[in-house]
Amino acid sequence: MTEHLNIDGGTVAYDVAGDGPLVVLAHGMGDSRHSYRFVVPALVAAGYRVANADLRGCGESSTGWDGYSRTDIAGDLLALVRHLGGPAVVVGQSISGGAATIAAATAPDLVTGLVELAPFTRAQSVDLRGLLRVKRHRQAMVRLGRTAAFGDVGAWTRYLDLAVPAKPADWGAELARIERTLREPGRMKVLQRMGNSSPKDAGARLGDVRCPVLVVEGSLDPDWADPRAEGERVVADLPAGLGELAVIEGAGHYPHTQTPDELLALVLPFLAKTSARA
Repeated sequence: MTEHLNIDGGTVAYDVAGDGPLVVLAHGMGDSRHSYRFVVPALVAAGYRVANADLRGCGESSTGWDGYSRTDIAGDLLALVRHLGGPAVVVGQSISGGAATIAAATAPDLVTGLVELAPFTRAQSVDLRGLLRVKRHRQAMVRLGRTAAFGDVGAWTRYLDLAVPAKPADWGAELARIERTLREPGRMKVLQRMGNSSPKDAGARLGDVRCPVLVVEGSLDPDWADPRAEGERVVADLPAGLGELAVIEGAGHYPHTQTPDELLALVLPFLAKTSARA
């Protein structure tokens, strides 16, 4: 059942299932909490209380917010954790990986662990060599650029075709849902603002994180020419000993959608350790 949390005049939609230690799920831009549809049942079955949230401006959450930065999203995540009684392990994908970093650094009493899926958590620079060398990366950057500059829904769906190399069985219906939502008033503007936001605010807080962090990359993620190298940089910027990196072979930018079983095999042991720590 969808619930709504009022934050600074806007509403964040979420649902909660299960009992046990709290896990909060946060998706990437242009998406919704439905992207975790294959992961939630397994987490609940493993004994966790799972809160699955739509980011501000996405899914069933309201539009019209003043900002859509990672810092803004981090504030929403912390508000949700507080509302649900916390503390929590926060799972964030893409832009939400950066937001989760800020949340953990800001309120270490509320965040006991982080799982960052294909995270944009560091300031990025143009990889000219990678653009020339890796075709899927070059194509993704063109399609993401068109989405950010022109609000082109078609460019976004073409990007998703690269970002999810092996499609789940329900992909046709899921893609139709994503397109339909993005054509609602204000939704594409949210995606554009998120896409044009800088991860610098998240990168600046990596050194302030005090909880364990699991970074998960897909080997075929088109957002980087070398996804493993990006994950290694995130781990290197964390305090020594806190971060670990896992790479799922064949996965793209959405491992929770494309390879949920492989992802859960990594996440469940991590949750067991961080829940025991809490």
